Amino acid sequence: MQAALERAERVGLDLVEISDKSDPPVCKILDYGKFRYELQKQKKMMKKNQHVIQVKEIRVRPNTDDHDLLTKMNKAQKFLLSGDKLKVTVMFRGREMSRKEAGRELLDRVINILEDVAIVDKGASLEGRRMSVILSPR
Repeated sequence: MQAALERAERVGLDLVEISDKSDPPVCKILDYGKFRYELQKQKKMMKKNQHVIQVKEIRVRPNTDDHDLLTKMNKAQKFLLSGDKLKVTVMFRGREMSRKEAGRELLDRVINILEDVAIVDKGASLEGRRMSVILSPR
């Protein structure tokens, strides 16, 4: 260890410990400022190449009309093509809760419309007054 420190001083560089977990610890003789800069640059590149997946949500009601549904599905297709996940939620109000099968049929229609651009991540599930399905891009 002492010989390595002397050697680093002679050359005018720093002795940097690379891995402290191994026995003996792994060290390198290099310029510490440059080493930190390279690590920072590497982290920045990793962060830049990372794609954050967002979950977009589209809400519909059990008695949503065909044209309105088609408009919402066009928007849903854009979300999926841009690489985001999609949560389609059917919201029930009042007595609509007694017609849960209508909501399930609506979600099945949505899945059929979007089947060429999406796959089902999580099937239809009822949470309180909302029934939802999660789709991810194909």
